[in-house]
Amino acid sequence: MVVGFIGSGNMAAAMARGWARAEQDSPSEMLFTDSGSGRATALAEEVGGRAVESNEDLVRQSDFVILAVKPAALEAVAEELPAPRAVLSLLGATPLDKLVELFPDSAVIRLMPNLGVEVNRGVICMAEPEGVDEEILEQSRTLLGSIASVHELPDSAMDVATAVMGCSPAYFAVVAEALGSEGTHGGLEPEVAIKLVGESLAGTAELLKRRTPFEIQTAVASPGGSTEAGLEALAAAGGADAFRAAYEASIARMRGN
Repeated sequence: MVVGFIGSGNMAAAMARGWARAEQDSPSEMLFTDSGSGRATALAEEVGGRAVESNEDLVRQSDFVILAVKPAALEAVAEELPAPRAVLSLLGATPLDKLVELFPDSAVIRLMPNLGVEVNRGVICMAEPEGVDEEILEQSRTLLGSIASVHELPDSAMDVATAVMGCSPAYFAVVAEALGSEGTHGGLEPEVAIKLVGESLAGTAELLKRRTPFEIQTAVASPGGSTEAGLEALAAAGGADAFRAAYEASIARMRGN
């Protein structure tokens, strides 16, 4: 299965790295183009893929085309392409009906991955496909499942999903940076501090599969203890409200507000 990336930016690179390290169900070959930045060549060398001369060449050689360009470039790119067998779009705030309109002779699937795909622990939201051949759909699910858990949602829910799971790794990194920095100021070596925070985040992620956020907070925060004091300080500083504001800002930007 040959997968071609039109665009070799951060998310394309994360998916390619994830497939390069996957033990099974990864592409047999990955092809890359860019708009002249040189990223395609660098990424191809990193993951053992191949940079090609043009988007047209890439489409003709690929079973699946990952569309990873800026949304503003979508129409110009679509106009120059022969019809791909299957288009998997990573474009934010670009609804499925617009993609289908621009690629009427292709199987079109709208995706939103997060950065965890790079380490095969990502989340990918897929808009419920319309009229896609079942064989192509199953091949897509298998490919994507090697780097992420895949969740199929109504197309109308994709922007909300993006704000919740696509943006959140950056927010978690803010938390890790803040706690790691405080640990360093308190006397820990920087690499030890960030490792402790990272492993705590990973463990909490596993707990969230079994327990609610409230249950975890209650289990950690003994009455009168240090965690309770920390939670009170977070509430006083508007910690939870800050994350709600981040969500609202992300949604507003995606919807052009």
